Amino acid sequence: MDNAARPLELWLPDLPRFDPSHPLRTLLARADRIEDGAKGYLAGLASYFSCAGDFSPAALTRELIAGDAADAAWLCADPAWIQPDLNGARLLACGQLQLSAEDAQALARPLKPVFGDAGMILEVTSPDRWHVRLSPNSPVPEFAAPEQALGEDLYQHLPQGVDGRRWRALLTEVQVLLHQHPLNAERRARGLAPVNSLWLWGGGRLPTRVTSGLAAVVGDDVLLSALARRAGVTALPRTPASVGQARPGWLIDLQDLPVDDIAQSWWPLLQPLVAKQPMQLSFASGERWLYRPWHRFRFWRGGGR
Repeated sequence: MDNAARPLELWLPDLPRFDPSHPLRTLLARADRIEDGAKGYLAGLASYFSCAGDFSPAALTRELIAGDAADAAWLCADPAWIQPDLNGARLLACGQLQLSAEDAQALARPLKPVFGDAGMILEVTSPDRWHVRLSPNSPVPEFAAPEQALGEDLYQHLPQGVDGRRWRALLTEVQVLLHQHPLNAERRARGLAPVNSLWLWGGGRLPTRVTSGLAAVVGDDVLLSALARRAGVTALPRTPASVGQARPGWLIDLQDLPVDDIAQSWWPLLQPLVAKQPMQLSFASGERWLYRPWHRFRFWRGGGR
């Protein structure tokens, strides 16, 4: 679709998270339901951007932040918190663990020789985003994305079989070293979750080409920004000013926010946009609606004024 013909689009959290009193429910009551779209974070991104070659979150984010992803295969190795339970262990957090740059380097220091012995290089790209540069011609393993594994049994999402054995052994050694790291004792004393594992995922090489029908994106997600840059699409941070200037063909990414934040902080900025241009509401759970300004006259559908 030509971006001039696309409506302004909101990418929103899962629909069941919005209670009946949420202001966005007012729009849904009067909008037209359209065909469902992609479900989930990565599938959603893939619906907005087409990649020639690998769709690799690792290579794309490394290139955005460090600019050196070309000519190598990469894995995300994000700091993670796993919690043992009676049936194994569960992934409770991945990234966004309130690490400083100094803390991240301290945690990574004893891990780098482990990866080095396996022919790989562990890179602390940012405190929340670490990467592994794979050895030349190394096959890229398939790992579950964090969204697939959060809250679930860790071992259900580890590579299996003979090929997966080296990765399972590597992660076990990483977890032992992190468990023993004095920084984690300090974090517990401060009421912070320990960083006791790395989550490997998103492997591959930098795509040779990325295209999109979007004219611009507004959001704070690193992978969204990386894809936009590769596609030559304008990427703006999520601020009141950038949301206020959004036009047809733009995407506003709100899918990572609590629904209460959307109601309190962003809905007042979205109301003037809804009044003057078509808006597509796309939920991470797949449901989609199209709202046009004249739909406000559909009084018989309820939803208030």
